[in-house]
Amino acid sequence: MFRVAICDDDERQRERVGRMLLALSVKAGVDFEVAEFKSGEQLIAHYVNQEDPFHILILDIEMNGLNGIQTAQKLRGMKRHHEQIIFLTSYAEYMLESFDVVTFQYLIKPIEPEIFETKMLKLCRYFQERDQNILIIKSAYEEIVLRQEDIIAIEAVKSLTVKSKLKFMTVDAVYDGRGLISSYASALKNSRFLQIHRSILINLLHVHKFAGNKVMMSNGMELPIGRSKIKEVKDACTKFMVLKAD
Repeated sequence: MFRVAICDDDERQRERVGRMLLALSVKAGVDFEVAEFKSGEQLIAHYVNQEDPFHILILDIEMNGLNGIQTAQKLRGMKRHHEQIIFLTSYAEYMLESFDVVTFQYLIKPIEPEIFETKMLKLCRYFQERDQNILIIKSAYEEIVLRQEDIIAIEAVKSLTVKSKLKFMTVDAVYDGRGLISSYASALKNSRFLQIHRSILINLLHVHKFAGNKVMMSNGMELPIGRSKIKEVKDACTKFMVLKAD
């Protein structure tokens, strides 16, 4: 599923873009979760409040208050670099200015549905190809998008109230989720992750050093290695370090 934000102070335009996304979803079998924003300030507040991020931002340039380009500049200033931006405008002269915020696409109004669908499908393919660098985890109430390179470790946690509880430790925060360690180990087997214990999966990028039957991670956390996995883990880490050095 792709999360899409439509930010436009014209209600009719928001509805039109929403209808085109719905039509594309039916035609191409792509799921979109759409949220509408009446202003750039409202979209910025969404991120300031640390609500769910979006994959795609469809921003109208000519808005009252913060215009689309100013909104995009503020979001990029908040380190929101993974969102892909599509600008909508009636005036082509904004195109050069929009390049400063790394724009995926620039569409002139009135938007032709065929052109919109082509550009959106291209963008969806981009995200699918990039999926190997993104991990979407499910918590009790929401889905959280994490960059794989930011994940230090995933650990199964015993809980009397939550079934299959997982803890995702990242460079910035710790997130609670649900699932099986074995499922994540399987999904990430072609990445840089390694299962070191029946309840622990680590990111080799964040291995700092070994200490007996433990591995120390980049954040100073020490994690136990399963007795039967000590040789396998040390060999895998050594190989990774050698390849990384090359």
